[in-house]
Amino acid sequence: MNNESGKLVAHSRTVMTEMIMPNDTNPMGNLMGGYLMRWMDIACAVCAARHCESQVATASVDHISFHEPIKLGDVITLTAQVTRAFNTSVEIFVEVSAADITGANPRQSNHAYFTFVALDRVTGKPTKAIPVIPINIEEKKQYEVASRRRELRLILAGKMKPEDAMELRNFFNDFK
Repeated sequence: MNNESGKLVAHSRTVMTEMIMPNDTNPMGNLMGGYLMRWMDIACAVCAARHCESQVATASVDHISFHEPIKLGDVITLTAQVTRAFNTSVEIFVEVSAADITGANPRQSNHAYFTFVALDRVTGKPTKAIPVIPINIEEKKQYEVASRRRELRLILAGKMKPEDAMELRNFFNDFK
């Protein structure tokens, strides 16, 4: 595939599995959030690097939700996929599911959006990210909404003025 035209989401989708061991838990027997965030970052970094075909650096992490506790002995599956590429950055959505070792009691426990910057292998400077080609309904939905999430991140980081956020402005004007 010609990478100038883009890459399919499936080409870089990353699935990572971990078993929750005693050293990963707090005194209540639940997975410590910092360990989960580390694994989420790793899964997203692998996904971003595969998509960009380059080294990447974490630029931001959106709100990480903690819906269900993950217990000692549970097995978690982290699924990361690119949602959209911008100039030098890519947004990655990661979802975490948990179940016991036999696969019983499956549940969605966490999700978040990570942003990575593609880096040139020689200079280490930001480089052009490969475009994303969404093909199914969910991929297209994630792709379309990514520009609003990006504007919100830039506003919160002080890198964009709210009045310059055209995607967000148009979104909220649709409710008038």
